[in-house]
Amino acid sequence: MRPRRSLQPRKRPVQQRSRLTVDQILEAAARVFAERGFAGATTNRIAERAGVSIGSLYQYFPNKDTILVALHAQHMDLASAVLKGMMEEALREKEPPEELLRRFVRQIIEMHASEPALHHVLLYQGPRTPELSQRLHAVEDSMAGAVEEMLAEAGGISRTHARHAAYLVVHVVENIAHEYVIHPPQDMPLEVFVEELVTMLSAYIWGRCAAAPDRGARARRRPRRGA
Repeated sequence: MRPRRSLQPRKRPVQQRSRLTVDQILEAAARVFAERGFAGATTNRIAERAGVSIGSLYQYFPNKDTILVALHAQHMDLASAVLKGMMEEALREKEPPEELLRRFVRQIIEMHASEPALHHVLLYQGPRTPELSQRLHAVEDSMAGAVEEMLAEAGGISRTHARHAAYLVVHVVENIAHEYVIHPPQDMPLEVFVEELVTMLSAYIWGRCAAAPDRGARARRRPRRGA
Protein backbone atom coordinates (compact mmCIF):
# COMPACT_ATOMS: atom_id res chain seq x y z
CA MET A 1 0.00 0.00 0.00
CA ARG A 2 1.44 3.37 -1.04
CA PRO A 3 1.91 5.90 1.80
CA ARG A 4 -0.45 8.84 1.68
CA ARG A 5 1.15 11.98 0.26
CA SER A 6 1.34 14.95 2.59
CA LEU A 7 -1.13 17.74 1.82
CA GLN A 8 0.28 20.14 4.42
CA PRO A 9 2.89 22.84 3.63
CA ARG A 10 6.34 22.15 5.05
CA LYS A 11 6.48 25.58 6.66
CA ARG A 12 4.60 28.86 6.71
CA PRO A 13 6.26 32.00 5.33
CA VAL A 14 6.98 34.52 8.07
CA GLN A 15 9.25 37.18 6.61
CA GLN A 16 8.14 39.41 3.75
CA ARG A 17 10.67 37.88 1.38
CA SER A 18 9.43 34.35 2.04
CA ARG A 19 5.80 35.47 1.67
CA LEU A 20 6.65 36.96 -1.72
CA THR A 21 8.28 33.67 -2.75
CA VAL A 22 5.19 31.68 -1.78
CA ASP A 23 2.97 34.17 -3.62
CA GLN A 24 5.15 33.76 -6.73
CA ILE A 25 4.87 29.97 -6.49
CA LEU A 26 1.09 30.04 -6.08
CA GLU A 27 0.63 32.51 -8.93
CA ALA A 28 2.81 30.41 -11.22
CA ALA A 29 1.04 27.23 -10.14
CA ALA A 30 -2.34 28.73 -11.04
CA ARG A 31 -1.08 29.32 -14.58
CA VAL A 32 0.49 25.88 -14.93
CA PHE A 33 -2.57 24.03 -13.57
CA ALA A 34 -4.86 26.05 -15.85
CA GLU A 35 -2.73 25.30 -18.91
CA ARG A 36 -1.83 21.66 -18.28
CA GLY A 37 -4.40 20.34 -15.82
CA PHE A 38 -3.52 18.52 -12.62
CA ALA A 39 -1.94 15.50 -14.34
CA GLY A 40 0.25 17.61 -16.64
CA ALA A 41 1.52 19.98 -13.96
CA THR A 42 4.81 19.27 -12.20
CA THR A 43 6.72 20.98 -9.43
CA ASN A 44 9.60 21.57 -11.87
CA ARG A 45 7.31 23.41 -14.29
CA ILE A 46 5.82 25.45 -11.45
CA ALA A 47 9.24 26.39 -10.08
CA GLU A 48 10.45 27.37 -13.56
CA ARG A 49 7.36 29.54 -14.18
CA ALA A 50 7.76 31.17 -10.75
CA GLY A 51 11.43 31.91 -11.38
CA VAL A 52 12.58 30.07 -8.25
CA SER A 53 14.71 26.98 -7.75
CA ILE A 54 13.04 23.64 -7.16
CA GLY A 55 14.77 23.60 -3.77
CA SER A 56 13.06 26.88 -2.83
CA LEU A 57 9.69 25.43 -3.82
CA TYR A 58 10.30 22.30 -1.73
CA GLN A 59 11.07 24.44 1.31
CA TYR A 60 7.37 25.24 1.44
CA PHE A 61 5.52 22.58 -0.55
CA PRO A 62 6.42 18.87 -0.59
CA ASN A 63 4.46 18.14 -3.80
CA LYS A 64 2.04 19.60 -6.34
CA ASP A 65 -0.96 18.28 -4.37
CA THR A 66 -0.07 20.58 -1.49
CA ILE A 67 0.26 23.54 -3.85
CA LEU A 68 -3.18 22.93 -5.32
CA VAL A 69 -4.72 22.61 -1.85
CA ALA A 70 -3.14 25.95 -0.92
CA LEU A 71 -4.49 27.51 -4.13
CA HIS A 72 -7.98 26.22 -3.35
CA ALA A 73 -7.85 27.67 0.17
CA GLN A 74 -6.63 31.00 -1.23
CA HIS A 75 -9.48 31.04 -3.73
CA MET A 76 -12.08 30.38 -1.03
CA ASP A 77 -10.72 33.14 1.20
CA LEU A 78 -10.83 35.63 -1.67
CA ALA A 79 -14.35 34.56 -2.71
CA SER A 80 -15.60 34.89 0.86
CA ALA A 81 -14.14 38.39 1.24
CA VAL A 82 -15.48 39.60 -2.12
CA LEU A 83 -18.99 38.26 -1.52
CA LYS A 84 -19.14 39.59 2.03
CA GLY A 85 -18.13 43.05 0.86
CA MET A 86 -20.62 42.99 -2.01
CA MET A 87 -23.53 41.92 0.21
CA GLU A 88 -22.72 44.48 2.92
CA GLU A 89 -22.55 47.26 0.34
CA ALA A 90 -25.81 46.17 -1.29
CA LEU A 91 -27.63 46.02 2.06
CA ARG A 92 -26.34 49.48 3.02
CA GLU A 93 -27.66 50.88 -0.25
CA LYS A 94 -31.06 49.24 0.47
CA GLU A 95 -31.43 47.92 -3.06
CA PRO A 96 -34.64 46.07 -4.03
CA PRO A 97 -34.46 42.39 -3.05
CA GLU A 98 -34.46 41.12 -6.63
CA GLU A 99 -31.54 43.41 -7.47
CA LEU A 100 -29.66 42.11 -4.42
CA LEU A 101 -30.26 38.59 -5.66
CA ARG A 102 -29.10 39.58 -9.16
CA ARG A 103 -25.87 41.05 -7.80
CA PHE A 104 -25.21 37.91 -5.78
CA VAL A 105 -25.79 35.61 -8.77
CA ARG A 106 -23.65 37.73 -11.10
CA GLN A 107 -20.80 37.95 -8.59
CA ILE A 108 -20.69 34.18 -8.09
CA ILE A 109 -20.65 33.52 -11.83
CA GLU A 110 -18.06 36.19 -12.61
CA MET A 111 -15.69 34.85 -9.96
CA HIS A 112 -15.79 31.42 -11.56
CA ALA A 113 -15.74 32.72 -15.13
CA SER A 114 -12.53 34.69 -14.55
CA GLU A 115 -10.39 31.51 -14.61
CA PRO A 116 -12.55 28.61 -15.82
CA ALA A 117 -9.68 26.19 -16.53
CA LEU A 118 -8.21 26.68 -13.07
CA HIS A 119 -11.61 26.29 -11.41
CA HIS A 120 -12.12 23.04 -13.27
CA VAL A 121 -8.86 21.69 -11.81
CA LEU A 122 -9.68 22.95 -8.31
CA LEU A 123 -13.15 21.43 -8.32
CA TYR A 124 -12.76 18.17 -10.18
CA GLN A 125 -9.12 17.10 -10.42
CA GLY A 126 -7.28 18.01 -7.25
CA PRO A 127 -7.20 16.45 -3.77
CA ARG A 128 -9.68 17.47 -1.09
CA THR A 129 -8.60 17.39 2.55
CA PRO A 130 -11.01 17.33 5.52
CA GLU A 131 -9.71 20.78 6.47
CA LEU A 132 -10.41 22.09 2.98
CA SER A 133 -13.93 20.66 3.05
CA GLN A 134 -14.57 22.29 6.42
CA ARG A 135 -13.29 25.58 5.06
CA LEU A 136 -15.57 25.29 2.04
CA HIS A 137 -18.59 24.57 4.24
CA ALA A 138 -17.72 27.57 6.41
CA VAL A 139 -17.66 29.82 3.34
CA GLU A 140 -21.00 28.39 2.15
CA ASP A 141 -22.51 28.91 5.61
CA SER A 142 -21.27 32.49 5.63
CA MET A 143 -22.80 33.14 2.20
CA ALA A 144 -26.08 31.51 3.27
CA GLY A 145 -26.17 33.71 6.38
CA ALA A 146 -25.76 36.85 4.26
CA VAL A 147 -28.47 35.74 1.82
CA GLU A 148 -30.79 34.85 4.72
CA GLU A 149 -30.34 38.34 6.15
CA MET A 150 -31.08 39.84 2.74
CA LEU A 151 -34.28 37.80 2.32
CA ALA A 152 -35.48 38.45 5.86
CA GLU A 153 -34.94 42.21 5.45
CA ALA A 154 -36.82 42.16 2.15
CA GLY A 155 -39.92 40.76 3.86
CA GLY A 156 -42.73 38.70 2.41
CA ILE A 157 -41.50 35.39 3.86
CA SER A 158 -40.87 34.08 7.36
CA ARG A 159 -37.44 33.93 8.95
CA THR A 160 -37.53 30.13 8.74
CA HIS A 161 -38.24 30.21 5.02
CA ALA A 162 -35.57 32.86 4.55
CA ARG A 163 -33.09 30.43 6.11
CA HIS A 164 -34.27 27.48 4.00
CA ALA A 165 -34.30 29.55 0.80
CA ALA A 166 -30.82 30.97 1.53
CA TYR A 167 -29.38 27.46 1.78
CA LEU A 168 -30.95 26.46 -1.53
CA VAL A 169 -29.99 29.70 -3.29
CA VAL A 170 -26.31 29.41 -2.32
CA HIS A 171 -25.96 25.78 -3.37
CA VAL A 172 -28.05 26.10 -6.54
CA VAL A 173 -26.17 29.19 -7.71
CA GLU A 174 -22.75 27.78 -6.82
CA ASN A 175 -23.32 24.48 -8.61
CA ILE A 176 -25.03 25.88 -11.69
CA ALA A 177 -22.31 28.55 -11.97
CA HIS A 178 -19.72 25.77 -12.18
CA GLU A 179 -21.64 24.10 -14.98
CA TYR A 180 -22.24 27.34 -16.88
CA VAL A 181 -18.56 28.30 -16.78
CA ILE A 182 -17.22 24.85 -17.67
CA HIS A 183 -19.91 23.88 -20.21
CA PRO A 184 -21.88 27.01 -21.26
CA PRO A 185 -24.92 26.69 -23.54
CA GLN A 186 -24.31 27.89 -27.08
CA ASP A 187 -27.11 30.46 -27.28
CA MET A 188 -27.22 31.85 -23.71
CA PRO A 189 -24.81 34.73 -23.02
CA LEU A 190 -23.98 35.64 -19.43
CA GLU A 191 -26.56 38.40 -18.99
CA VAL A 192 -29.36 36.18 -20.31
CA PHE A 193 -28.24 33.34 -18.05
CA VAL A 194 -28.22 35.66 -15.01
CA GLU A 195 -31.72 36.93 -15.74
CA GLU A 196 -33.10 33.43 -16.28
CA LEU A 197 -31.61 32.22 -13.02
CA VAL A 198 -32.81 35.26 -11.06
CA THR A 199 -36.32 34.80 -12.50
CA MET A 200 -36.35 31.16 -11.41
CA LEU A 201 -35.06 31.90 -7.90
CA SER A 202 -37.39 34.89 -7.45
CA ALA A 203 -40.41 32.80 -8.39
CA TYR A 204 -39.43 30.23 -5.77
CA ILE A 205 -38.54 32.71 -3.02
CA TRP A 206 -41.35 35.25 -3.33
CA GLY A 207 -43.91 33.05 -5.04
CA ARG A 208 -43.79 29.59 -3.60
CA CYS A 209 -42.51 30.54 -0.14
CA ALA A 210 -44.93 33.41 0.36
CA ALA A 211 -47.85 31.37 -0.95
CA ALA A 212 -47.15 28.44 1.39
CA PRO A 213 -46.03 29.90 4.73
CA ASP A 214 -46.66 26.68 6.66
CA ARG A 215 -45.08 24.25 4.20
CA GLY A 216 -42.30 23.26 6.59
CA ALA A 217 -44.72 22.70 9.43
CA ARG A 218 -46.95 20.53 7.21
CA ALA A 219 -43.95 18.45 6.19
CA ARG A 220 -43.09 17.82 9.83
CA ARG A 221 -46.66 16.78 10.62
CA ARG A 222 -47.09 14.55 7.55
CA PRO A 223 -47.19 10.87 8.61
CA ARG A 224 -44.63 8.55 7.08
CA ARG A 225 -45.76 5.98 4.54
CA GLY A 226 -46.55 2.67 6.15
CA ALA A 227 -46.84 4.22 9.61
